[in-house]
Amino acid sequence: MLGYILRRLLNTLFLVFIAASAGYLIASVALFPRGNYEAALEPPPKEAIDAVLNRSNVNDEVPLVERYVTWVGQVLQGDFGIDLEGNVVNEEFARRISVSMRLLLVGSILGATLGVLIGVVSAVRQYKLFDRGFSLASYFLLSTPVFLLAILLKFGGIKFNDWIGTTVFYTQGEYSAGFEGTDWEFFLNRLQHLILPTLSIVLGNIAFYSRYQRNSMLDVLSSDHLRTARAKGLTKRQSLFRHGLRVAISPMATFFAYGFGLLMAGAVFTETIYGRFGMGQWFVTAVAKNDINSVSAVVTFTAVLVLLSGFLADIILVALDPRVRSR
Repeated sequence: MLGYILRRLLNTLFLVFIAASAGYLIASVALFPRGNYEAALEPPPKEAIDAVLNRSNVNDEVPLVERYVTWVGQVLQGDFGIDLEGNVVNEEFARRISVSMRLLLVGSILGATLGVLIGVVSAVRQYKLFDRGFSLASYFLLSTPVFLLAILLKFGGIKFNDWIGTTVFYTQGEYSAGFEGTDWEFFLNRLQHLILPTLSIVLGNIAFYSRYQRNSMLDVLSSDHLRTARAKGLTKRQSLFRHGLRVAISPMATFFAYGFGLLMAGAVFTETIYGRFGMGQWFVTAVAKNDINSVSAVVTFTAVLVLLSGFLADIILVALDPRVRSR
């Protein structure tokens, strides 16, 4: 098993390198930072433009291979360079990642857990009121775009605040500007700002995971090994939890891993609508500014998130499924 884990880890690191390199090369070809200055009403001298671009290692007059080698050398040392405004990308990266991870971790874990539970219950109670009700709600949520769901929740939160006459749900930022109070009060203030954007992610995840888990559980309920367990004297509940649930959850490990990594795409809309300056919002801004180094940092982070999640999914699958260990 240790050899399997090491092989998967090396494969993951190699894929991260390929994905990050492809992201940098595509950004370098597609973005044109020199145009930011040449399109100005009074363009600065060419020498001044070259100096700014050389400082960030994005001068299009320098061969791409040379810029790429310099970028790789910096990244291997943990340095993503300097953006076009002279700011250290690492500092912005550290601030943005903490904002995004608070939102994504809570939203994805809570959504996946509730989705799996609802999917299991729906399968066990197939075609009953619980199953039909959550099926209808899931189809509605899955057909609703992420940005529309976020806007509807934001609108609902504002209306709820107006109805009760006090602010329960905040709809902009991470915390109230100029907030003063104890550490506990500050924590509660941040929590109030986190509820609605987290809910927009949780609802989508519940709908997604509950559908997959329901179908997976239905396959297990009709399987031979579960009937064998019942024939040996186990009750329906015992056979379900001892033998059925473990098999049904195994495929969900892969869905959860890659779903968590790909949440960054949906987080772009959520962060923009709720004024949370995380990785998704940073990526959109960086593309608009032709900021190659910032775009490359976000792409590298996303690659690490997706591929590391896949690696963890493989480890979870090995732990849950003895057939994988035997192979």
